[in-house]
Amino acid sequence: MFGIINFEAFLLAGLLMNITPGADTMYILGRSIAQGKKAGILSALGISTGAIFHIIFATLGLSILLAKSAAAFEIVKYLGAAYLIFLGLKTIFKRADEKFELGNETKRVNYRKIYFSGVLTNILNPKVALFFLAFLPQFIDPEYVQSSLPFLILGFTFLLTGTIWCLILALFASKLSHRIRKNYKIKMWLDKVTGGIFVALGIKLALLKK
Repeated sequence: MFGIINFEAFLLAGLLMNITPGADTMYILGRSIAQGKKAGILSALGISTGAIFHIIFATLGLSILLAKSAAAFEIVKYLGAAYLIFLGLKTIFKRADEKFELGNETKRVNYRKIYFSGVLTNILNPKVALFFLAFLPQFIDPEYVQSSLPFLILGFTFLLTGTIWCLILALFASKLSHRIRKNYKIKMWLDKVTGGIFVALGIKLALLKK
């Protein structure tokens, strides 16, 4: 139907890929543990929003540019890596506020920035674009490869299952860390760990081979 073949196999493969730990998983876990449930949820939604752009790019064939052009791949890769490293270093070296009050913690978190950081983290990862380009065509009838509909259906199906999984991760991680984050000193330590995770993800992306 709609030029899609082996849809059940696609669902299974997509679910397995979603639950496999990767950069998005670590980003969401880091935000959830260090900054709470709302930050984790917004990170997950940001990641999903970024994935929408990759789905559209893959559908329109723009991702082929990343697959064929080494220069384009390198530019996007290093932009994404630089952004993650910047995000991590900013978190690590964040100045401690001696007048910090637990009751005002939520007011100190810029949730809009957290959301858009998730969007940029996903958009600037060329591996995601190449994943959609390589994965989706395997489940599309060769006679329908010129149609955008099967690409969109498969892409948004994968996005839906991935978003559900990411939200579960965010809720689970924030729930476990709720009591820990009440201790400011421990929270600051978690911020350092989160920053370290972002830096590691950036380095890993920079070392990614096409």
